[in-house]
Amino acid sequence: MSIIDLSHQIALGIDIGGTTTKFGLVNSRGEILCQNTIRTDVHEDVNDFIDELYAVANPMLEQYAKKCDLIGIGMGAPNANFYEGTIEDAPNLLWTGTTPMVELMTQKFKTKTIITNDANAAAKGEMQFGAAKGLKNFIMITLGTGVGSGIVINGQLVYGHDGFAGELGHTIVIPDGRKHWSTGSKGSLEAYASATGIAITTKEFRNRYPASLLHHYSEAECNAKAAFECAEKGDEAALEVFRFTGEILGKALSNFVMFSSPEAILFFGGVVKAGDYLLKPAYEQMEMDLLPIFKNKVNFAVSQMKESDAAILGAASLVWEN
Repeated sequence: MSIIDLSHQIALGIDIGGTTTKFGLVNSRGEILCQNTIRTDVHEDVNDFIDELYAVANPMLEQYAKKCDLIGIGMGAPNANFYEGTIEDAPNLLWTGTTPMVELMTQKFKTKTIITNDANAAAKGEMQFGAAKGLKNFIMITLGTGVGSGIVINGQLVYGHDGFAGELGHTIVIPDGRKHWSTGSKGSLEAYASATGIAITTKEFRNRYPASLLHHYSEAECNAKAAFECAEKGDEAALEVFRFTGEILGKALSNFVMFSSPEAILFFGGVVKAGDYLLKPAYEQMEMDLLPIFKNKVNFAVSQMKESDAAILGAASLVWEN
């Protein structure tokens, strides 16, 4: 009988964002041994992107090659298809159409590569290394530039028949509501609860409150960060921004809960730094809208992973699980 020494196994975790790609070597204990970044948005040709990624990552791999075994590459990316190994029509990436990312990465790095939606990768990371360890039923909500989500039921990520299940940010929560800047849909959760959506709301509420501290910020500065700073000072308009946003988020969450009956909803992303200003009205609205059988059963939790590390850990976790 042979015993596998997991302590010497490492995975390369890669998170592809619209502007920046983060990557790092991760061991089986969830420790990032080293990491780096490259720009995503300067490569119109995906092959040029992979060439630069290899040029920067390969010295890291060679540094650990003598003492560690690379068992694969895990990638998180917008509009990534776990089944097909592709990125398909991602609105915030320069590569149009269908990009065969797993095929291209395997050819370049000569090792197993797995890819999934970036929000699904975050959910995997929470299951493997974070706050969702031991949970079998939960929803991961990422509140950043957009609204991402990963749904876990009975210990398994929900992919759907085509690999794209779980786009909760694009569900319609306000019929015929705010038009989304990219998809053109009206009233989606992302149009309100993302950092982009909150910036729009902040400008709207600033105009309604002539005495608001938000008037001390320029039009470009009037965003979620400004709203938080003013909310901390008790500014009525800023507090209303988060109450309004939280209630819309809560309405959406009630539907998600009645769909999948999770033990917990985990939150991750820059917007979550607003804390109770956002999450308290969200929880109260969710509970108000739930059927009695679902009430008082769902915990809210905020990811404890470092924001800069979570994407890498989540991507790397795909390798340990597959």
